[in-house]
Amino acid sequence: MNSALASTSKHVALLAAVLVTSGIGIGIAVDRVAFAQQPAITRTVLQTADDPGSPKYEAIMAVAVIPAGGTSGRHIHHGIELAYVLEGSVIIEHEGEAPVTLKAGDAIKNLMAVHNARNPGSTPVKILGVYIVEKGKPLAEPAK
Repeated sequence: MNSALASTSKHVALLAAVLVTSGIGIGIAVDRVAFAQQPAITRTVLQTADDPGSPKYEAIMAVAVIPAGGTSGRHIHHGIELAYVLEGSVIIEHEGEAPVTLKAGDAIKNLMAVHNARNPGSTPVKILGVYIVEKGKPLAEPAK
């Protein structure tokens, strides 16, 4: 075995040992890479406005697009989300509830609950969202 190959083999073995002993494991690391490569949601903010009833909140209107086979990932909004499906269909999954399939023309509301939106179809889904959320917090935050 030449010295470059031996050195590379030692580095791979060392990395595997570190992953296994740190509790990460090679299988989990591969799963995380695969998850990171899934198509994800994109949001385009159309407009914002201060909430006249409370300086703590703001209204945000946005269009979300989930590509075919994509997902929003489990997340939460710091307030209320009112959503209307413009195009395509989407499966909404709230923790502790049965999944709901929505198609163009359907609407739903999310009240600070952890949820996920999945597009199992072959075309993008487009959703108009109106949010009343806390100022200074992200529009959507990954769930813990």
